[in-house]
Amino acid sequence: MIRRITLIILSSLLLPLTLCAADGDPISVQTTLIDVPTALALDRYQTSFQTRAYDHGTVMESIDFGVYPRINIGVSLAVHELLGSSSSVRVLDPDFQVKWKIYDGNLYLPAIAIGYDGRRYGYGYDHNRIYNRTKKYLDDRKGGYLTFTREVIVPGLHASAGVNLSDFEWDKFYGFAGVFYTLLDQVSLMMEWDNIHNMRDSRWNAGARFYLHPSLALDGAVRRIGRGDESERILQIRYVTTF
Repeated sequence: MIRRITLIILSSLLLPLTLCAADGDPISVQTTLIDVPTALALDRYQTSFQTRAYDHGTVMESIDFGVYPRINIGVSLAVHELLGSSSSVRVLDPDFQVKWKIYDGNLYLPAIAIGYDGRRYGYGYDHNRIYNRTKKYLDDRKGGYLTFTREVIVPGLHASAGVNLSDFEWDKFYGFAGVFYTLLDQVSLMMEWDNIHNMRDSRWNAGARFYLHPSLALDGAVRRIGRGDESERILQIRYVTTF
């Protein structure tokens, strides 16, 4: 079983490398920061492959497609404790995401997008926020969201902010905000305050995005900064091509 899961993950990682990537594919289009969605979207016929390695040896593969102008859809699948020596590897339920960029923005108004993100992180925590190999998640899915993005103050500095409704329950109404600043077209610095509902549930995340190729970017980040054992380091790689 573990061998089969490993083959599936390796196939998903190698699949993008078999596709043709043209110079100028807009990997610099920031459709997401670390966890915060922006109002930017892939163009029609573009595809984004994103692989994230994070807490407890978990690996998540997300694939997003620009199926229509301004509209992206995608699916994500995570394997818990895939990395390392654990014998209790578990394939988690797949999730999906969709985004519709409804306004491009102008000199005075930000770009606007609405969407849904079903991805959840922190599998295996109990109600006391302690890792106990349960079937619960530390972080709720973002769910339905509304997000705004625009360049602010200086060239290259962009801000995103919005609200989300996890599982469409009003008691899980949250806010989020983030900024990213691109230096010399080679690296972007990112900072975000996510899951804003109360101080216990909110998360500070920070990281950097390195552009290795016009179609390839590598992210390193820290999530839940200042939360002790809940803090985690993540590494993710994103590849954009056309179909």
